[in-house]
Amino acid sequence: MNYTSTRDSALCTGASTAILTGIAPGGGLFVPQQFPQVDMREFYGLTYPQTAQKVLGMFLTDYDPDFLKTATEQTYSTENFGGKAGFAAHVAGNTYALELWHGPTCAFKDYALQLMPRLLVEAKKNLGETGVTKILVATSGDTGKAALAGYAGLPGIRIAVFYPNAGTSEVQRLQMATQEGDNVAVYAVNGNFDDAQTGVKRVFADEDLAQELAAKNEKLSSANSINWGRLVPQIVYYFYSYAQLAERGDIAPGAPVSFCVPTGNFGDILAGYYAKRMGLPVEKLICASNKNNVLTDFLTTGVYDARRTFYKTSSPSMDILVSSNLERLLYHVTQDAAAVAGWMRELAEHGHYTVPAEVLSAIRETFACGCANDAQVREEIRARYEADGYLCDTHTAVAFRVARQQAAGETPCVVLSTASPYKFPCDVLGALGADVPEDEFEAMRLLQEKTEVPAPASLAGLREKPVRFTQVVEKDGIRAAALAL
Repeated sequence: MNYTSTRDSALCTGASTAILTGIAPGGGLFVPQQFPQVDMREFYGLTYPQTAQKVLGMFLTDYDPDFLKTATEQTYSTENFGGKAGFAAHVAGNTYALELWHGPTCAFKDYALQLMPRLLVEAKKNLGETGVTKILVATSGDTGKAALAGYAGLPGIRIAVFYPNAGTSEVQRLQMATQEGDNVAVYAVNGNFDDAQTGVKRVFADEDLAQELAAKNEKLSSANSINWGRLVPQIVYYFYSYAQLAERGDIAPGAPVSFCVPTGNFGDILAGYYAKRMGLPVEKLICASNKNNVLTDFLTTGVYDARRTFYKTSSPSMDILVSSNLERLLYHVTQDAAAVAGWMRELAEHGHYTVPAEVLSAIRETFACGCANDAQVREEIRARYEADGYLCDTHTAVAFRVARQQAAGETPCVVLSTASPYKFPCDVLGALGADVPEDEFEAMRLLQEKTEVPAPASLAGLREKPVRFTQVVEKDGIRAAALAL
């Protein structure tokens, strides 16, 4: 399997180079040149590691199959995911929740970021790279901790994470600020996630910095979903969840299913698009946004306009106005790298772009959309708990709300449950009608007491861990941080 760039279709490279490099030359994103086709029946009866090995083997063809077997078995072990890797819970009627928060950091990012470090280290071996790889990560909350946990202590790797100052929950902040490891660094950035993401992308495009690092036998790479190594593991749980429903008799084998995905950077739902293109019976991919509804507006009008008010919401991991992975979808739909490059240039220079009506129409054949504000999120958390006995976090509540708007009918809908409710205990507790203390750990205790749903030990124990990182930088300071890493 070879890869090209969303902004230069003449580029052709292998998976190892795509994963190690992160961003393609010229600022484009690596995409596969074709979609392998599958027979869904081959996935029935497989474990999660076996499903992962099968999917990854189709895309990472320059990796040793024995390596992929060992890596997937170790990554998705019972020890790491509590025996619930890819677990799809029945919620009510024909609605299901794909619980993606049973991993080490209690968020869906674990599925990629527990595996991706192994893929990157192996890519270096495949390519004979012996220098230091510096990983730069912009995060709206969950990616940062998952990346830190995955890369901490790895030889030849250094990682720096940049998150919006005062733009995450306290639990999310402490997960990052208390991270152990000699090769890790964490910075709060004055601004929002888009400021952090733009700052990191600017560093990747800095040719002078690349030369300075090369002189020291160092290179930059990314752990954000702009990196193909982040996206490809996420395709797996779409296949695994579908196989579960078929094996349990919840759906007839081959019957269509819709997926509703809470998303800000468009990577998680794009993985579902790849699964559909490979042959998974998907009726609709429903893009669920919070009050920062730039994706809803784009999927409705064809106009992507980031020139709008940025809102801090109760679902902070979705507080994003520039959705990087939409670029990949535009390339796959149009197969026109020049057009994609033009739109991305318009976005960078003017803050907006518009796609032709035929492009929007092609996208809407697969994608539906909707959004929910914080008041609706509170209503949804309470409704799902009181009506269905299902406790969810704020991001998952966005998706439940949008699913009820967009997925009415007979087709089963799988809502991607992307984070533990205990990552946002104050918002969840308040939604259930309880008085909310100022301290998030007290809120965690009260939420557990009220619902009898146990809090993950990895979150409850954060209170006792020493804070290691408190530095705040401007977005223009990311370059200096990369040099100092």
